[in-house]
Amino acid sequence: MTLEKLTMAQALNRALRDALADDPSVLVFGEDVGALGGVFRITDGLTAEFGTDRCFDTPLAESGIMGLAVGLAMNGMRPVVEMQFDAFAYPAFEQIVSHVAKFRNRTRGRVGLPIVIRVPYAGGIGGVEHHCDSSESYYAHTPGLHVLAPANAADAYGLLREAIASPDPVVFLEPKKLYWSKENVDLTRSVPGIGTAAVVREGTDATLIAYGPSVPTALEAAEVAAGEGRSLQVVDVRSIVPFDDATVCAAVRGTGRAVVVAEAAGFASVASEIAARVTERCFHYMAAPVRRVTGFDIPYPPPKFEHFHLPSVDRILDAVDDLQWEDA
Repeated sequence: MTLEKLTMAQALNRALRDALADDPSVLVFGEDVGALGGVFRITDGLTAEFGTDRCFDTPLAESGIMGLAVGLAMNGMRPVVEMQFDAFAYPAFEQIVSHVAKFRNRTRGRVGLPIVIRVPYAGGIGGVEHHCDSSESYYAHTPGLHVLAPANAADAYGLLREAIASPDPVVFLEPKKLYWSKENVDLTRSVPGIGTAAVVREGTDATLIAYGPSVPTALEAAEVAAGEGRSLQVVDVRSIVPFDDATVCAAVRGTGRAVVVAEAAGFASVASEIAARVTERCFHYMAAPVRRVTGFDIPYPPPKFEHFHLPSVDRILDAVDDLQWEDA
């Protein structure tokens, strides 16, 4: 075992570097990802090491970026594109939904598009309009796309390597507020792959289900609850699509209570889907209805009001308290 203390940003950078070194068909491109190394420095040093043919800047035109990626993937390359900010990706949405997601089906399996769409996403950094959004539901609702959301440096490295190697297109959601979180990581150790959730804290009283930026908040809530005598289990979804029903539902059946935590607005959301799947599969094990703690059903708020919008430890614990404990 070789442990390295890495931020999530450094782990992602290492994943891109290793993928570029291992496979000459891998290309990295997007706005400012070249000499600058990206707004968040995820691609720092890659152009210097691999040259402008392998890691290069594009015009400020997200639809053009995706169109270029489609053409390159059709001709045997593995493009890894960066959308720079979550809400910047919407001009590329038509390309993603109409072409990237559907091309394998349209060609009856003859042509796949092994594209990774890296999206720095969600809140927690005080970003202004168009710089913070939680757009996972749009992608998760689109058949043909895999959607991943790591919550720690180890998963950021492992899942990004798997995404780049995948024959299918992957939307890779990178929580902006976790870019600078640091931990000891063993990059030689494999992590659970695409389509696999993970129990990141054991507990017996209720299960918190979260992904991406909400996982640390759920873990913090579980720690506070432990001090109050309540044992909360935490499941990190990791892979939104494909979804790991087996792991999530086994966890919920073990506790009989569940709270889904996510930053996106709650209506017609990934959190809604998780709650529905858990209810359908675990109904006879449940001591209380599934609760959700999400962002509010409003446009993403200005930076000064962001902390009211995002799920907090207090809101999570309030939802846990609402799980009909008097009936236990």
